[in-house]
Formats: sequence, structure tokens, C-alpha cells
Amino acid sequence: MDSALRRTPFYDFHAAAGARLIDFGGWEMPVQYAGIKAEHCGVREAVGLFDVSHMGEVWVRGPRALDAVRHVVSNDVDIAQGQAQYTVICLPDGGIVDDCIVYKRTDTELLICVNAGNRDKDFAHFVAHNPFDEGEARFEDEGDAWAQVAIQGRHAVATLQKLTELDVDGIGYYWFAEGTVAGVEGCIVARTGYTGEDGFEVFLPNAGAAAMWPAIMEAGAEFGIQPIGLGARDTLRLEAGMPLYGNDITAETNPFEAKLGWAVKLAKTDFVGRGALADLRARKAVTRRLVGIELDKRIARTHNAILSEGEVVGEVTSGTRSPSSGRNIALGYVPRQLSRVGTPLEIDIRGKRAPARVVKSPFYSREA
Repeated sequence: MDSALRRTPFYDFHAAAGARLIDFGGWEMPVQYAGIKAEHCGVREAVGLFDVSHMGEVWVRGPRALDAVRHVVSNDVDIAQGQAQYTVICLPDGGIVDDCIVYKRTDTELLICVNAGNRDKDFAHFVAHNPFDEGEARFEDEGDAWAQVAIQGRHAVATLQKLTELDVDGIGYYWFAEGTVAGVEGCIVARTGYTGEDGFEVFLPNAGAAAMWPAIMEAGAEFGIQPIGLGARDTLRLEAGMPLYGNDITAETNPFEAKLGWAVKLAKTDFVGRGALADLRARKAVTRRLVGIELDKRIARTHNAILSEGEVVGEVTSGTRSPSSGRNIALGYVPRQLSRVGTPLEIDIRGKRAPARVVKSPFYSREA
């Protein structure tokens, strides 16, 4: 492994647990421990612990901080103190820079959590499109100052509650609270996640962060907690129909075709990309859609061609065999007229055409 790769505060625990480590965007990260299927099912059936410290944290501060955030994301950020919101960052032409979550501490201090591989790009985009001077609103990249873990699954509440005096079950979905967790002060505990399960993402200061991992593993032992690698994180999010930047959404896709139009508020004050997106909607110019796909006998992979009546009409963006159901599932872009559920398709897999069809997504929904 390249010695220049960055490591999170929890690296030693991954190595000691026998994780298979890979280069993930310049970070030495665990892709699996016991195996993707076992880890995936462990999250669905019990609880799992993820190291997501490679994610980026950008703080926005100043008297016009809220207005600055509203200008650089597509959603309205019309949220209360202590609330979070999913949104999209767009280019002026409407293409997607990244998807992210905004956490509002106050009107003058907000956190934007961005995807790991986009940290530098996103921060540069924010700075370039900040409509105010730094005295009014300043974007600060604090990714190196924070670690992050995710605790996901039906026993996430019981696991985390052992480690904090916060009422974690009282934190609403897409809300957060701040306090001490496992003796680490200054933590942000958010009821968010990337798995389709109930759970939390905990931001914690890097100083003293290493103590968090063994504390969570001990707290969750009675519930069968497992450490979870990036492999199962991907299959979990795909079952839940959550897009992955670089696969399902890119600078060449816009929120409307990616089925993220609900996170675009054209009625709000101008934001980066608004003009292009408003024009697309007015002209009804969105010509393709991201759809769920199911194959009977083969597993589709990223970049496999999608065909209809023998003609290439699109491309698979993500695909796997669902560990939860055993179904062969995928996401991909097809022309709008082929996006109706039940539409027959074919997927070119190494020169052989596999029958497929459009299905509803997400492919998995957690029981209440």
C-alpha cells in the first residue's frame, strides 16, 4: 500500500480487525472485514459501525452565512436551528458538482458535509461562488480537524445511547444535537445516513477521536455490532436508491434527470445553476431519467450498455446483486419514454445481452 495515503484516526482498529484496505480517493480505507454480504446483512438485521472520516466538512460563518449557503446549493435551506437538509451543488450550466448535507447550527454558522473525493473541488467551488466578502460570509475547510463515524441499523439508538447523555432517540430524522459521546466533547450527532436504515452520523474533533471506535464496538457488542467497510456501504446505499457521485450523478447530469428535482427550489432567490435548471424545466428539455433496473440472471456493472430493441439507449451507473433480496439490481439512465416501470430492456454484459426491465426504486425500504 502506498505510504503516502492518508489514514483516519481509526486506521489501527481496521488493521487489527483484519480489514482489507484499499486506496480510496487518497485514503487507506477498509473495503471489507468479514465480507460484503455478512456486513451488509449485519446492518440490515442488527447494527454496523462505519469509518467515514474521509468525508469533508466545510463550515460557513458570518452574518450572511445562511444567504451564502443558499446561493451555492439548490435546496432552500429553509430549516430550523439543529436541522439538516439534503441538497445538490450545481455548476452554472446545471450539472452536478456534488450532493451534500447542510447542518444549520445558527443563521451565522452552518456545516456542509461533502463527499470524500470532492473535498477540494467543492471547497474551491464555494469560494469561487461566494456572493459576499469574507467579512459577511466565509467558507472554511475544516476536513482535517474532524473525524466521522456512522452507526446504522435497528440497534443504532440502543448502541449510541450507552455512550452519551443526549436523548438520541429524541433526535428527529435529519436533525442533530451536540454534546459529549464516549468522553469526546464537542460532537455533532446527526440522525442521517447512507444505508436506508435508522442510524446516526457522528462528527467528532480529531483530538481524542481514536477512543470512539472501541467504545462504540463495546457498547454495541450485545447487539452483534460489526465494523462495516466501503463495499457494504455501497451495496446498502444502492438498495436504498441513494445516488453515488461519480457514478449516478456527475457534472454531466442534472438534478431533474437524476430524480433529485425535489431538492431544487427554483422559487428561491437566485442560486448557482438556477438559470440553466429553470430553462430546462420551462422547455421540458429533460430527455432521460435515472431508473431502477432488475435483471433475471446476470449482474450489471457500471458502464454496461443499456439496449432497447437492439439499440444502445443508455448506460448502467451502478449495479450489484442485492444481498438483502438476492435480486440483480442496477441504476442507469434511459430516455424518458423508456422510464416507465415494466419497460423491457437488455444489458450488454461482456458482449452478451441479458434481459432486464425497469422497476421501482428504491429497491429496499426499512420496515417501520
